[in-house]
Order: sequence, then C-alpha cells, then structure tokens
Amino acid sequence: MELTGARWRKSTRSNGSGGNCVEFAGNLPGLVAVRDSKDPTGPVLLFPPDAWRAFVGSDAVRR
Repeated sequence: MELTGARWRKSTRSNGSGGNCVEFAGNLPGLVAVRDSKDPTGPVLLFPPDAWRAFVGSDAVRR
C-alpha cells in the first residue's frame, strides 16, 4: 500500500509523553492508517473508517 500521500497527525492525548505517541492519517480513501511516531518508517496498521470511529469512540480509549 502506498502511503506517501498520508497526512499524519499525532493523538491529542500525546502531550509530550516522552515520545510515546500514536499518529494517524485519515485522508486515505477508505482507510485510516496508524503508526508509532517514534518509528515513522516502521509498520503501519490499517483500519476501515467505521472500525476506527468505533475504536476512538469507545470507553476503553478514554481511560
């Protein structure tokens, strides 16, 4: 999958947490990409947009 057009954004909960940050790109057609900001060339997880919305809206994320 070609991700060169991905516009990566850090989680709003990252707040200078010592580099332990998650980034996501929601501008890809039909996908949301997620990666570790410390390893931008490393592995990327891909989710359908509905699954990503369900995840970020879940109580488990808010804890």
